[in-house]
Amino acid sequence: MSRSETLTHDPRTTPARPDLADIRLRGTVEAARFVAGEPRQVVIPAAPLRRTPRAEAGLETEAVMGDAVTLYEVRDGFAWVQLVRDGYVGYLPTASLGPADPAPTHRVTALRSFLYPAPDMKRPALGHLSLGARIAVAGTEGDFVRVGDAFVFSAHCAPLDRTTPDYAGTAERLVGTPYLWGGRTSLGLDCSGLVQLCLDLAGLPCPRDADQQARAVGRPLPLAFEGLRRGDFVDWRGHTGLMLDADTLLHANGHHMAVAIEPLRQAAARIEANSYGAVTGMRRIEA
Repeated sequence: MSRSETLTHDPRTTPARPDLADIRLRGTVEAARFVAGEPRQVVIPAAPLRRTPRAEAGLETEAVMGDAVTLYEVRDGFAWVQLVRDGYVGYLPTASLGPADPAPTHRVTALRSFLYPAPDMKRPALGHLSLGARIAVAGTEGDFVRVGDAFVFSAHCAPLDRTTPDYAGTAERLVGTPYLWGGRTSLGLDCSGLVQLCLDLAGLPCPRDADQQARAVGRPLPLAFEGLRRGDFVDWRGHTGLMLDADTLLHANGHHMAVAIEPLRQAAARIEANSYGAVTGMRRIEA
């Protein structure tokens, strides 16, 4: 968490409630009790993080296998946590968490990869991992790596230090993925979840939401439709996308209900008329 986020008390990234808060916030927020959080790790393929501890509450974001979290409280089947990746605070199912060790060593680089009970693709799959999930590889057996009591096809994984710098290329791989509010897996993505996932695979830190990304990622560009290039970002008040070239936008959006590619000017005109208003900014990450 950045100091600016703490001071502004953004509820998305400030682990504080009237009854409980992170001990590091003592003196900056009011709470009945302060605790030191405990490190944990997501141990299921994907877990929904919600703003309130109710299964019917809306999806704020998703945590995937290997994501590190700080745990503050467990109650009634929910764990109140802060995600280490982006500082997001909310409630995960308690069953989705396990010990912080062993730490992940690899990440999934395929859009999806199955977990098997043995190093044999003919065995019934136990489930699947999404692009970007982190795993602790404990050994190799044939074409598979062992992850706890399960196995993953080794060619679908890479060491954590092996990144994919062309984040626009990663986004292209996700074209057609259904739109999902709060989603950040290859089964469903929202606009900022898509950007965050692609930058994460490029080894670039990125906040979760579009307004946070507009403030923290890249440098501002002149607000003009000329001079854009591959990898630049275009922002609206509540929406974001990235450029594939000088004229073409890629974004996860509710109009197509999918990750889609379309001419920027066409998308901008529709969005201004029907939803988020005019373009508010453009940004660039320098090489």
